[in-house]
Amino acid sequence: MRNSVSDQSFVMESDDEEHRSEEGEEESDGSSSCGSPRVVEAAAGGHPGSYATHQWPQSYRQSMDIYSSVQSPSLSGFLGTPTLSRLSSSFLATSFRGKPPLEIVKPLLPTTLIATEDDHVDDARKSSHQYLPPSRKASSLFKIPEDQKPLGGGGGHEVGPYRQCSYTQGVMNGVNVLCGVGILSTPYAVRQGGWLGLVILAVLAVLAWYTGVLLRRCLDSKEGLETYPDIGHAAFGTPGRIVISIILYMELYACCIEYLILESDNLSKLFPNAHLTIGGFSLDAHVLFAILTTLVVMPTTWLHDLSCLSFISAGGVVASIVIVACLFWAGLVDHVGVNKSEGTALNLPGIPIAIGLYGYCYSGHGVFPNIYSSLKKSNQFNAVLFTCIALSTVLFAGAAVMGYIMFGETTESQFTLNMPPNLMSSKIAVWTTVTNPITKYALTMTPLALSLEELLPPNRQTYGNIIMLRSALVLSSLVVALSVPFFGLVMSLVGSLLTMFVAYILPCACFLAILRSTVTWYQIVLCVFIIVVGLCCAGIGTYSSLSKIIQNYQ
Repeated sequence: MRNSVSDQSFVMESDDEEHRSEEGEEESDGSSSCGSPRVVEAAAGGHPGSYATHQWPQSYRQSMDIYSSVQSPSLSGFLGTPTLSRLSSSFLATSFRGKPPLEIVKPLLPTTLIATEDDHVDDARKSSHQYLPPSRKASSLFKIPEDQKPLGGGGGHEVGPYRQCSYTQGVMNGVNVLCGVGILSTPYAVRQGGWLGLVILAVLAVLAWYTGVLLRRCLDSKEGLETYPDIGHAAFGTPGRIVISIILYMELYACCIEYLILESDNLSKLFPNAHLTIGGFSLDAHVLFAILTTLVVMPTTWLHDLSCLSFISAGGVVASIVIVACLFWAGLVDHVGVNKSEGTALNLPGIPIAIGLYGYCYSGHGVFPNIYSSLKKSNQFNAVLFTCIALSTVLFAGAAVMGYIMFGETTESQFTLNMPPNLMSSKIAVWTTVTNPITKYALTMTPLALSLEELLPPNRQTYGNIIMLRSALVLSSLVVALSVPFFGLVMSLVGSLLTMFVAYILPCACFLAILRSTVTWYQIVLCVFIIVVGLCCAGIGTYSSLSKIIQNYQ
């Protein structure tokens, strides 16, 4: 991912100025959240900044910035910069104004764009990419003087005018990514593994922080590294970049499946008698609400700009706190379902499932590099990461302990399904749970959609083809959700098979590969230990999850 800039210059885009690029220079696809640096050094022979040049996926940085951002397109000073606010313009707004956006996302194959402002307007009207999130373009605005350009190995990540996130904003972004639907299954994880299984949660939290720090070390090791796929490229070449990207996109796709299962389960709890009969064909509440949810979220995946959804989805932090607070209120004030037995101390057969459920809670490493590159003070990243993981772990543990105390061995895969429907606290918890994934679905699916659109030939990247592709992805997630409607087991499978690689195994492997000449012996021992433990957890967790899914079918 590269900006169209002259050799050895750094620029920031602005939609108020005419965008021109010189022959032989490429434009970047990326967008930035919270003032993430819109800077990459220009290409040169053997230049460190060439890791992402023309390599799939080019759209990763752009889409993950949107996914992890809490930037409001209308509030310039909230959690971002005025420039980002000016750049944000929703598809519906531009449609009503009758003025198509000027930004054009480049295809995978490099092309040369030499055009005037009028040509840009004309091309934008013809291009289907006007419906994609805004791309980065070079302008003469905000150039960094030569004597202020960062130097050294980590130059691309030094403090500059593009880092706009404070410590608090960075923590909020991190908690927003980590505190997702995984919190709903933590009481079920205690039921599966017993009270002592909570030690696994604490250990995984510590290891997640350490591997996040390793990713930061990888980013600082070479100039031009910005994203997780870039790290994979630096460590293992193009195969490493592709494999890591596929794993990350599979994880996001699985999250979308979980959203549909969650909506189906909770809405059918609210309206258990809902059904639809067409001729001789009848749909029960679970299937009906899964289909209705799909019809609601599908148009959101067609939006040109997801900044509004990104800002709304930042309420996920508040939503997680509200849901846990409602659980405590129901147990401590309403005295709902307080279990008189002490529960199971340790359930060895259920430990593999618990490992997957706890592991899923820390699946945020795909966006940690974006959070790092958005901080005003990059040396605060370790503390930001520690704080957001600690806060998230407190929420996870609180929900796990209270939920298991209340419901014991009857705890379901989502504790909201155990809460009595007649209480106000239950209604708030369930409706908050139902509302939040609707705003997050498009943000989660867009990175995968953009990566697949890159693979389309330029003449096939029409508006109709893009809409069909994104709709097909949404429908395929519906088919999988209806085929495997087991929320807890699917989450355990994803946590074991994918999150163990993304959060634990791959960061250590990349760190050893990139910094092999400078690592100490105890770092090698610790990284090898994490890799071995991660592989064991991935193996037994995946096997147990698949076995239980098959048993449910039988």
